Amino acid sequence: MFEYLDEFLLIALAHFFAVASPGPDFALVLKQSIQRGRANALWTSGGVALGILVHVSYCLLGVAIVLSQSPALFNLLKYAAGAYLAYMGLQALRAKPASQSQGEEATCKQHAETALQAMRRGFLVNALNPKATLFFLSLFTLVIAPTTPTGVQAFYGLYMALATWVWFSFLAIVLSKARVRAFFQRAGHWFDRGIGVVLIALAVRVVL
Repeated sequence: MFEYLDEFLLIALAHFFAVASPGPDFALVLKQSIQRGRANALWTSGGVALGILVHVSYCLLGVAIVLSQSPALFNLLKYAAGAYLAYMGLQALRAKPASQSQGEEATCKQHAETALQAMRRGFLVNALNPKATLFFLSLFTLVIAPTTPTGVQAFYGLYMALATWVWFSFLAIVLSKARVRAFFQRAGHWFDRGIGVVLIALAVRVVL
């Protein structure tokens, strides 16, 4: 394994910069942390990590090459991702001001979501993200040598999934702290609408 250490470090560095850059995953974890709390955001982070495994799997199977050679298939992925992000953005834009009589308990119920729903949301945002597709395609075709054993490549993929989960779980813990949530929730529905604009802008960027 030590003979692949240089390759692994290069992959780890590239993945860190990719996962730390603002994008759909970050916007979603931020939204979930503020609106729905820590537990929900952690499940969402787990879904994002599972999405990473999808990209790794089709790269190992060679489907990434087929995807790169088929503009129609890649465009289909782009439009699906853009539509899903736009859908979430429109939902956020429809946020209404809470009434004066509406308490914190009622607000939590309004934003209630099961663990499975949260994980599915994170999974779909990452798995459908064509930016992630291009990133993993680049890694598995340009960075990882063709002679690298499949088992080692699978280890790289598991590491990236785990690192993604740790990173977004860390963000979820920080963003869901009472002070942070209170800061964003002072703006109430305006925060929701702001996130909606960001998600729609990301949808347009993904498509274009």
